[in-house]
Amino acid sequence: MAKKSVASLQTGSKRLTKAIKMVKKDGANSYSFVETIIAPDLANDWLNKK
Repeated sequence: MAKKSVASLQTGSKRLTKAIKMVKKDGANSYSFVETIIAPDLANDWLNKK
């Protein structure tokens, strides 16, 4: 299950995106959030990856 929350970040000449994904923990009935800052064109690939 993925939660797509994307915010645009600009630092100098680079354009970056902060993506947050909700991941179910192994062996538990709870979820955790994983976040990263990546290029906008790679955001969908990262969110679709398990």
